[in-house]
Amino acid sequence: MHILKFITAGSVDDGKSTLIGRLLYDSKSILADQLEAIEKQSKNVAEGEIDLAILTDGLRAEREQGITIDVAHKYFSTDKRKFIIADTPGHIQYTRNMVTGASNSDLAIILIDARKGVSEQTRRHSIIISLLKIPYVLVAINKMDLVNFSKEVYDNIVEEYKTVQQQLDLKQILFVPISALAGDNIVDKSNQMPWYKGEPLLHILENVPVNSDVNITHGRFPVQWVIRPQTEELHDYRGYAGRITSGIFKKGDVVTIAPSGLSTTIKAIETNNTEVEEAFSPQSVVIHLTDDIDVSRGDTIVNKENPPIITQDIEMILCWMDSKPLEVGSKYIIQHYARQTRCVIKDIEYRLNVNTFEKEQNVQSIQLNDVCKVTVKTAAPMVVDSYAKLRTNGGAILIDETSYVTVGACIIQ
Repeated sequence: MHILKFITAGSVDDGKSTLIGRLLYDSKSILADQLEAIEKQSKNVAEGEIDLAILTDGLRAEREQGITIDVAHKYFSTDKRKFIIADTPGHIQYTRNMVTGASNSDLAIILIDARKGVSEQTRRHSIIISLLKIPYVLVAINKMDLVNFSKEVYDNIVEEYKTVQQQLDLKQILFVPISALAGDNIVDKSNQMPWYKGEPLLHILENVPVNSDVNITHGRFPVQWVIRPQTEELHDYRGYAGRITSGIFKKGDVVTIAPSGLSTTIKAIETNNTEVEEAFSPQSVVIHLTDDIDVSRGDTIVNKENPPIITQDIEMILCWMDSKPLEVGSKYIIQHYARQTRCVIKDIEYRLNVNTFEKEQNVQSIQLNDVCKVTVKTAAPMVVDSYAKLRTNGGAILIDETSYVTVGACIIQ
């Protein structure tokens, strides 16, 4: 059974948490004790209304303010498919959390308030979805009950978002009119909107194709730990532990250690304390090499046929997450899997205008939630691939040197 990983995104109060709560409630994925708990916490339970957003708004601050701050993950399943949902924040100051939830999703649900139409946050989230190459976008036009289930309102928003789609070159778009609060077009088709000829939201989620994005040709194994027990029974044991991020590795394969460029052969592969002939992404394994060469945490074992980019000059799209502006000359730590090194911002090529999608040149600084293209110079070589070519090896983060807080999400070009 395929697992569909999807995120919900949209402006604050567009109903993302309520939508997920409705999906869980109507698909009978809530346990009896959970239902009893949210009934006790619901403000309008005396009037027969249950606050379904409580299911995902787990932080006390979220429940008190009625907004989503952190990324909440929920798991549920139907007879057709298993689902992992990331409920991401709509508030502009928490946009950075949305990048985290979107980075490994198969589909994005963008909620739009039928009363307000396409907002700046809708555009900002659409930019991030476009940059992260999420294959499918489902635009759910919510709160249709508050516009009398108007087909005209729905059609106008569809046309408005199609302009965004064209500007960002989003490929696979589906539209559905819903009321998350009332349950219209969530699990079952709504009688209130006979003019809508499509399927309800859950049916779309159950049937959208999920193609495995595991790359089998570009072998990448970032070393997370060097295992040297140095005990009597394991005196000569030396293994390299980590998770295969892409490709297949076999016993006897000739591999290269990046960034050093040294070549060797795989002597053995272990997984779950058992030796195997081959292993593949996303397995966690221990690899043993024939030659006694220098391999350290942060190095990458790669296959020789499809080498990565080894460079100290990296062009990247950057989603800026810090209240302190980014400027040319600013210094940070860049982390790519277990490899960390210092870096400096060499150039800001452009900033993406959220409203017009224009590339603004000659920008001196980047502010919180801005999306831009920059070039960084690293103190030591990095082993990367372009995000478009190999998603699993094309991302990194920038870390503030003093506070050690993550300040930027990097999409390598």
